[in-house]
Amino acid sequence: MIVSIKALIVILAIAAVIFRVAKPIALRFSAERDFIRRRNVWFVLTVTAFLTPSFWLFVLVATPLLIWAGRKDANPVALYLLMLHVIPPILVEIPVVGINRLFDLDNYRLLSLCVLIPTAWRLRKSKDTDRIRGLQAMDFLLLAYGVLQVFLFIPPDLRSHVILQNSFTNDLRRAFLFFVDVYVLYFVVSRSCSSRRAIVDAVAAFCLACAVMAAVAIFETVRHWLLYSDFFFRWSNLLPVDLYQLRGSALRAQASAGHALALGYILAVAFGFWLYLRSNLKATRRKIAVTLLLWLGLLFSYSRGPWIGAVAIYFAFAAASPRALPGLFKAAFVAVLVAGVVAVSPLGDRIISDLPFLGGSVDAGSVIYRQRLAERSWELIKEHPFLGDQLALTKMEGLRQGQGIIDTVNTYAGVALDYGLIGLSIFVGFILTALFKAYRASKVIAQSDPDLALLGTSLTACIVGTLLMIANSSFMYGYEEMFYVLAGLATAYVRLCRLPERRAANDARGGRSQVLR
Repeated sequence: MIVSIKALIVILAIAAVIFRVAKPIALRFSAERDFIRRRNVWFVLTVTAFLTPSFWLFVLVATPLLIWAGRKDANPVALYLLMLHVIPPILVEIPVVGINRLFDLDNYRLLSLCVLIPTAWRLRKSKDTDRIRGLQAMDFLLLAYGVLQVFLFIPPDLRSHVILQNSFTNDLRRAFLFFVDVYVLYFVVSRSCSSRRAIVDAVAAFCLACAVMAAVAIFETVRHWLLYSDFFFRWSNLLPVDLYQLRGSALRAQASAGHALALGYILAVAFGFWLYLRSNLKATRRKIAVTLLLWLGLLFSYSRGPWIGAVAIYFAFAAASPRALPGLFKAAFVAVLVAGVVAVSPLGDRIISDLPFLGGSVDAGSVIYRQRLAERSWELIKEHPFLGDQLALTKMEGLRQGQGIIDTVNTYAGVALDYGLIGLSIFVGFILTALFKAYRASKVIAQSDPDLALLGTSLTACIVGTLLMIANSSFMYGYEEMFYVLAGLATAYVRLCRLPERRAANDARGGRSQVLR
């Protein structure tokens, strides 16, 4: 408990500074009452989590608080994104009597039950004409992927090598969890963010949460102390073997993301959002300060995939912007300048040693493991190309690591192994549909509304970066949540860009137009 209290004091001090300094920026995108309420809820949940010995005591406090905050908030999606990593995503099994197990609960699922599902219910009853009604192509693609997940049973990879059998109750459980974890998330984000202000508020709230995480990450690496590690000892019986991950002699920061890779990905997406938000600020010092904070947190995660992903987001943002050619030249100049500064800084040698394509040799085993995974995965995919092989992991024993797991650190390979090329096509088609529609909408509206076009450019760049980064990571932690959040935001954005056209058509027919806010 003493360790938890010390960590809590450090986190509260860091968060207090970030919230105080970021408030003037946040209020440009969010209502003050919502900002204050969200900040206070974040502090209450953080203090409760660190002081309670049981996850269920935390749930007892968090449930009514989140339900209340979700009802009060003008934009529940922004509340959801700010609270997404208030604590690490540690799965805890729900205790039940009479059956083997119900399902596990973590912060993601708790937020879905307390914030997203009540919001979805209110949306279904709402008469707002600006939101998406009925099922769209994106919904059908996502539901089709859910059907595959329900009917193609993937036995868990148990250390005892026992293959569990499927059952009807297990099918019902998987269907329920897909609805709670995935579809409700996409549904609420795509329907709730029906105005420009709502989308911008949501991405700003996410950036605020990531600013806190980036500051915590810097502290963790500098002090060689994972501030959230005690949760695994107090709340979970399954302790990660590699909780303190090193890259060379440096500690890989995790903050509350649950893993260094997840932290890197989250901060890379936040950087992509910030590329748009900073265009609405005049103070150059604030722009530079937030950019440096996010990048330092990203660097201290020592996650090579997210480093490359963040660079890809930066160049994709420049390439997709209205003035693409000048933007690309400027992006290249800034990238070369920053790379030069980093190279001569104390971090230069350490970063270069972590990048294999620059001759780095630190942790080269992970690169070799990914190559072997790709080769073996392709062999198995060719054997079962259409609907995959649900027992594929039993045929990959040569890839079992020292932690006792087979880590499919490639989302595309993992989907193709489990659900075949049919499942992979649906999975990729879902996010590519969002990407192309958002990109096209941003180009169409660029002349009439440059700011709205730039927002679409930011979403497009983040999706491009995500598509790159999930090729070097399992589909877990923040990767999965933000994948569906980005798809939902892109869908809402496309709808928003089309509203003026539909309103003009209504006016031509004598209908009443509404002001786009």
